[in-house]
Amino acid sequence: MISQEWKLLYENPLRTSKDAEGFRMEGEGRMSFPAGRMVLESGNERDGEQANFVLWLPDDFPPDITVKWDFRPLREPGLAIIFFAAKGVGGCDLFHSSLAKRTGKYEQYHHGDIDAFHLSYYRRRWPEERQFHTCNLRKSYGFHMAAQGADPLPAVADCTVSYRMLLIKRGSCIQFSINELPVLTWEDDGEAFGPLLGAGKIGFRQMSPFIAEYANLKIYGLAAG
Repeated sequence: MISQEWKLLYENPLRTSKDAEGFRMEGEGRMSFPAGRMVLESGNERDGEQANFVLWLPDDFPPDITVKWDFRPLREPGLAIIFFAAKGVGGCDLFHSSLAKRTGKYEQYHHGDIDAFHLSYYRRRWPEERQFHTCNLRKSYGFHMAAQGADPLPAVADCTVSYRMLLIKRGSCIQFSINELPVLTWEDDGEAFGPLLGAGKIGFRQMSPFIAEYANLKIYGLAAG
């Protein structure tokens, strides 16, 4: 339940290709809408970083946001991340022509010429990730581990429904929950891992061969903002 202090800024059901018009794909990702929900998967059968991708929303969002979306993993192994508060170095637009081209390789996002938060909320790509499930919040520039929490999602075989993801960034505090279950909370001091991050773009990243389904994306800003 979203409190009245938040107002809806953006709503997208992600039902058809028309809903994804203006989105920016970095890497060889593929979108489809077979059941009225956006399915993301790699369009590259090669292994490694060459097959990973990021899908960006075109708009910038304010520093204080609440992001809601439905998520269902369809095929493992793999990994899912949401980027938020993403800006180019020096505060320029994430798609500015002066920035180096990005192709989905993760190092371009944590040690490239952008600043962002990275929340990996489904980490099942490597054996050690499947043996002990966690959600990780990182901050860049750099590969700073800001917070970690237990991942409550089951393996794909038992994911018969979508799960309600909720991310809140307000001031220096970041919170994340799944199906109203708190997963992690972190307070950014603006010093240890660099200055506080403000407004920016939101994107979804996947690692091949993962396939996942997304729907009902809603983004809120503070009503008094």
